[in-house]
Amino acid sequence: MKVFKFGGASVKDAEGVKNVADIIKTYKGDQLLVVVSAMGNTTNALEELLQLSLGHTSYADQINELYNYHLQIVKALFEDIHHEVHFFLAQRFQSLTRALQKARRQPFNQVYDEVVAHGELISSGILQAYLASMEVACRWIDARNYISTNNLHREAQINWPLTGSKVNRELIPVLEEEVIITQGFIGKSSDGYTTTLGREGSDFSAAIFASCLNAESVTIWKDVPGVLNADPRIIQDTVLYPELNYYDAAEMTYFGASVIHPKTIKPLANQQIPLLVRSFKQPEEPGTRIFEEGASQTVPAIVFKKNQTLITFHIRDYSFITERNLSSIFFMLDMMHIKINVMQNSATSVSICVDGNTTKNDALISNLSSEYEIRYNTGLTLITIKNYTDNTIEEMSSGKELLLEQRTRHTYQIVVR
Repeated sequence: MKVFKFGGASVKDAEGVKNVADIIKTYKGDQLLVVVSAMGNTTNALEELLQLSLGHTSYADQINELYNYHLQIVKALFEDIHHEVHFFLAQRFQSLTRALQKARRQPFNQVYDEVVAHGELISSGILQAYLASMEVACRWIDARNYISTNNLHREAQINWPLTGSKVNRELIPVLEEEVIITQGFIGKSSDGYTTTLGREGSDFSAAIFASCLNAESVTIWKDVPGVLNADPRIIQDTVLYPELNYYDAAEMTYFGASVIHPKTIKPLANQQIPLLVRSFKQPEEPGTRIFEEGASQTVPAIVFKKNQTLITFHIRDYSFITERNLSSIFFMLDMMHIKINVMQNSATSVSICVDGNTTKNDALISNLSSEYEIRYNTGLTLITIKNYTDNTIEEMSSGKELLLEQRTRHTYQIVVR
């Protein structure tokens, strides 16, 4: 049994959907569960709709534009204007409109999850309908009925025993007869509300299903040939890693490599399930294989993490940073679910580089400002070089204003403006 995950770029238009269907048909005879993301930039558009609704601003033009975007894809895929997929699309947008109308009466994170989930629900429904029209035996399922989580909206934690029980009991019999099409990124809390697993969390969804089903492999289909040593949009002459071990892949995702979601590796490594990263543009190519015995790579991996904030906490009374100070800072970071991307301390201060979430960071600073003198810079970039060389350090740091620099045996990191 295999699990496939297709991202938004792979289904951004009708030709993309047809290509995905062609890839799926290639695996006729295999038991297959397919996780699909929202089409193109739909999640961004849904976030904008929510902000307009909360700001008492008309969003009629924006929701019509999003509807027409999906409608044009449907029209290009189905000649029959009376095909039931048109009714499905209308229903989903009616549901979205109702969610937006009641947005101001619910906690923000809760309504955020309910609104943005529509992207995956719509894309998976269109893909399943097209596959069925191509005579592929397939079934659409709502991932929320299987991915059980706590009630931490936007960063929900998985209830593994309950999720595993549901997936095994209900999906294994289906997979013996049909391809399953489902959604990434979404789940359901114990009190029945839609939750999400973190932005770009569809990779993690694929890993969850694969882990529960003890799948043969997970394949993430991307618009790149596999895992590269750097972002090809930033660095020329990138190198493809034919294989990686779980540890190296996990470390790269932690540093910010966007090709795989950071939470994806652990459940697969626990079950010894290989992860394949392949190109939907060149599906005949093998891409990158990530597994336990994967070769440790020596080619420098360069990762850019943008929109970073550097926060420095200074002791006010000329004493030194102690374990008590670190404990108070870490306690607050944990309470606010803020992840440190790099940290450095001196005798009298602690500096941390974190993602540029203004709401969380402002609350952190406010809560600790009575204890520390706090300075911060926003809009920065964290550059990490794994397996660095002198040449790569010179190339990445030259001409940049360095606000923080850190070097270990194998990793070099700088925060730059």
